[in-house]
Amino acid sequence: MHSPLKCIPSFFLLVLLTISTLGWAQSTTSLRGTVTDHSGAAVGGATVTLSSPERSFERTTATTPEGAYEFTQLTPGAYLLTVDSNGFKKYQQKGISLLVNTPATANVTLEVGARAEVVEVTAEAALVNTQDASLGNAINEHQVKELPLEGRNVPDLLSLQAGVAYTGNRDDVDKKLDTRSGAVNGAHSDQSNVTLDGVDVNDQVNGYAFTSVLPVTLDSVQEFRVTTTNSNSDAGFSSGAQVALVTKSGTNNFHGSAYEYHRNTYTSANDYFIKQSELSNGSPNDPPKLIRNIFGGSLGGPIKRDRLFFFANYEESRRREESSILRLVPSDALRDGVITYQCANSAQCPGGVVQGTNGPHTIASGFKGLNTNDIKGMDPLGVGPDPVVMAYFNTFPAANDLTAGDKSNFVGYRFSGPIPTNDRWYIARLDYKLTASGSHNLFWRGALRNDFSSSSPYLPGQTSLHTLADYSKGFTVGYTATLRPNLVNSFHWGLTRQSNGDIGNNDSQPFVFLRGLNDNNTSNNSSEAVTRSQSYQTPVHNFVDDISWVKGKHSLQFGTNTIFIRSTRSNFINSFSQGVTNVSGLDTAGLANKGGSPLNPANHGFPGVLPGFNTSYDYPMMAMMGIVSELDATYNFDRSGTPIDFGKPVLRHWGADEFEFYFQDSFRVKPNLTFTYGVRYSLWPPWHSRWNMRCL
Repeated sequence: MHSPLKCIPSFFLLVLLTISTLGWAQSTTSLRGTVTDHSGAAVGGATVTLSSPERSFERTTATTPEGAYEFTQLTPGAYLLTVDSNGFKKYQQKGISLLVNTPATANVTLEVGARAEVVEVTAEAALVNTQDASLGNAINEHQVKELPLEGRNVPDLLSLQAGVAYTGNRDDVDKKLDTRSGAVNGAHSDQSNVTLDGVDVNDQVNGYAFTSVLPVTLDSVQEFRVTTTNSNSDAGFSSGAQVALVTKSGTNNFHGSAYEYHRNTYTSANDYFIKQSELSNGSPNDPPKLIRNIFGGSLGGPIKRDRLFFFANYEESRRREESSILRLVPSDALRDGVITYQCANSAQCPGGVVQGTNGPHTIASGFKGLNTNDIKGMDPLGVGPDPVVMAYFNTFPAANDLTAGDKSNFVGYRFSGPIPTNDRWYIARLDYKLTASGSHNLFWRGALRNDFSSSSPYLPGQTSLHTLADYSKGFTVGYTATLRPNLVNSFHWGLTRQSNGDIGNNDSQPFVFLRGLNDNNTSNNSSEAVTRSQSYQTPVHNFVDDISWVKGKHSLQFGTNTIFIRSTRSNFINSFSQGVTNVSGLDTAGLANKGGSPLNPANHGFPGVLPGFNTSYDYPMMAMMGIVSELDATYNFDRSGTPIDFGKPVLRHWGADEFEFYFQDSFRVKPNLTFTYGVRYSLWPPWHSRWNMRCL
């Protein structure tokens, strides 16, 4: 265990000297500037007002003797800046766009004249952050809506910044090389921190990059920013990129939208392999289904003008798609009791016709066919093919892809496998001014997702091998109090419940895998015939409090970020024992070309098997005979050592608590020079065996 005191000396080494100001809390922003006259002299005591008539927001402060002013803990959006002072014309600047976590500067030059006269300036403040050392770009509402997005997935926009590698939307990237869908500046993807309206919405289980557990839609996002490097002391608990997203709020005017995006199969070309399999059995040339439909609507406005506002957004995405799926199935001869193999000496195997249980089967030259009677003669018990296995063989569809498998006993079957997806997202927000002056404000934001995504079945007409379900939901309550023009406190409490399930197709009984047939044998789009379910629920309570205090030339900020994580997990993956027709489990470790094996054809006067065909003979023979040579037994216990009943899910409970505190000071040495330093202290309780202190 490391002492937190060891970090103190490093604080002095990591003091940040920049031309900067504070970045302030996640999901907020700030505005500062200097008021002067035409000669460049500072105008002290001027009244500076920042307002947003649509949201009935107004905050007023006075300039310092040096002419400086500053507004902190601001909600991102468009504002009107007004400056009023005796002996000068009133100054108004419209269209100041303040972006999340991007401090802006608006310097003002007053003109001598009567206060009744107004000088209006219409211009946006610079969007480039020149006020602190943090690197990263904010993307506003208009950019979010206007940039093209396949699937309307907001996180895709995060990749538009230098240093960001996002692969979550790419199927061509090997997940073994990038298991968590991307990173920033080469850091681990799970070191990125994602907040929505100021609280934690990270994927606590998988650690995927740029993933919000709660739904984020184009029509609900006000804006977001990714701070890729040099985040301030108030940044989140991780050392990597800081992603801050902000949802829209209602205004005094009603605004809404309705939309639908549709794509269908009419313009899609057929998959090459699907087309070949369709041609082989005379089916029509039908491409795999590709239908995507996204629709929804949003509405925001006043419930009580100037005091209470609402915003709501519903979005649904339906996908009806199919993909090319290749499985292995028994050949027509095998399901009729005939094993076919390639002979070591082709002269001994001229081919011909072999009589199966229900009819004749043609055997190619160089191959030998053994029927049910031949196999019974080889069987020491005289039983021959197992009737249960033979019945199972005949549940498979007929082969249509002769390029897969051993091409004699186990052959390919290709089909268009359905992969349906249904996503429903619900987002709502309420903003309430507790006081008419707007000095005390309260907001609530809730979000819910009902997502289903199914993989293809093992065979047509069967249940999907996997159905991914996501019922994550959460809410945030925020309270901002302007105690004095220079003292603002912001508190957020968020509860985010991550709830995911992987629903398998069999959680009720054990299974015997036939090696080479239904046990992940093919190299393309293959899967075991049986999958088991697993699920987890991870509620996260996040308490964040930030205090901003402008004192003379100092802009002070301090606060805390506390997170309580609990996780309950359930799975059936190891709830059943299983059997395998594993030829390596025999005392001869094989059948073909094994002198001691009773099922070696050469031991019964039949032509020997070509050595390169050994596996292609052994696997189907073991399966046909029902020889279960391997039993994988599973035993589970709870933490007290009590056995868990066979077939019952295994339950596990996890927890983590995190406590963080920070302090930061931005000392304005001169109007164009600011000295910024800060410290952040992170504490994990002793049961996590870790203490840590991060200094900036």
